[in-house]
Amino acid sequence: MNWTTLVDATALAAALDHPDLRLVDARFVMLNAAPDAGRTAYTDAHLPGAVYADLNLDLSDLSKVGEGRHPLPDRDAFARRLREWGIGPSHQVVVYDAGDGSMAAARLWWLLRLLGHARVAVLDGGLAAWLAAEGAITSLVPVRPPVAPYPSRFDARHCVDAGDILERLSEDSGWLIDARAAERFRGEVEPIDPVAGHIPGALNRPFARNLRDGRFKPADELNGELSALLRGRSPADAVLMCGSGVTACHLLLAFEHAGLHGARVYPGSWSGWIGDPSRPVARGE
Repeated sequence: MNWTTLVDATALAAALDHPDLRLVDARFVMLNAAPDAGRTAYTDAHLPGAVYADLNLDLSDLSKVGEGRHPLPDRDAFARRLREWGIGPSHQVVVYDAGDGSMAAARLWWLLRLLGHARVAVLDGGLAAWLAAEGAITSLVPVRPPVAPYPSRFDARHCVDAGDILERLSEDSGWLIDARAAERFRGEVEPIDPVAGHIPGALNRPFARNLRDGRFKPADELNGELSALLRGRSPADAVLMCGSGVTACHLLLAFEHAGLHGARVYPGSWSGWIGDPSRPVARGE
């Protein structure tokens, strides 16, 4: 096993009993659901051996102010959680959610990459694809012996903050890409955040465009589509954002799957940007 972006259900099923494999269920429902809807779904049924990661409790630190709706978790707290899940640097980790990876499998994939963990992948198509392939499910919650605390720290070079964005606002477009739905980007609707619109100069690439029938498009197809957005820039020059730093990770996964390496994420994203009313806001295309 050496999966670093995506893995399909068939390949995962063949490796399900491998001692180095660690599975994490990251199902989360953002709107119109109880806060623990994902955990409840996990309790009802999940892949054998999978532990549960909660977007709000495990993959974010909601006590941080001014960093958006899903600030990065405290590194030490996250490392402790990895220890409790039995995950160490040598393990092959596979993360899944209900379907396309956006809520919130790609977020955990990215957090592990920030620690330098290379062997982490998202189950393409998530639980839906697993069930379609007649994969086994269970309600048994695994008990794994804790491992040594994860030794690394988040690599800040893979993130940007609002100050970095402000410094680049005068640049030609093609470097800042927003993964939110088009109507939210244009400012026509805003179901979550108090201000509608987008950062001036940003381009819109709704994360759903990376998918076909709930799974990621082929790598060469995504390469062509995403390269066109860059307008001749290097992928390493790109900054990816969304509403709160969650679906931006899904867009990053698409870039990496497409062979376009090195893009960075703005964790605060739109919800962090509008935390300061002096920052500019654009609406429309």
